[in-house]
Amino acid sequence: MCLLLGLYIVLVGWQAVRFVLTGEPIGIAMGTVLIILPVVGVWALVRELMFGFRTEALVKRLESEDELPVDDLPKRPSGRPVRAAADEEFGQYRDAVESAPEDWRAWFRLGLAYDASGDRRRARAALRTAIRLEHEAARA
Repeated sequence: MCLLLGLYIVLVGWQAVRFVLTGEPIGIAMGTVLIILPVVGVWALVRELMFGFRTEALVKRLESEDELPVDDLPKRPSGRPVRAAADEEFGQYRDAVESAPEDWRAWFRLGLAYDASGDRRRARAALRTAIRLEHEAARA
C-alpha cells in the first residue's frame, strides 16, 4: 500500500504541477486540489502505520508480562471468533475498565474484546485510549 500510495503521489503531483503551470484559473484550482488530496492520503497512511506500530508494541509488552488474554474463543471458518461467545466474555473486560479507567492494560483488553465481538470502531477507540494511557504513564 505504501508503494502504491507513493506512486499515486508522484503521478498526481506531476499532474498537479502541470495543471498549475497552465496559468488558467481552473487549472490552478484543479492543481491545488490535486496537491491537497495526496497530502491527506499521506497523513492518513502515517497515522494508521503509527497506530499499528504502537499497538504491536503494547501487544509485545503484554506478552512479555504474560498479561494477554487467552484466545480460546470458538472460531468461524473465516478465523473470526463466534460473536455470541465473544459477547459472553465481553462483560468482564468492560467491568475491568470501569473499575480501573486509567489502566491501559484493561483498555487494551477491552479493545481486543470489542474486536472479537465485531465492533471494529469501538475496538480502535479503546486501543487508542490504551496507547494514550500507556504513553502518559511512561512520561510520569
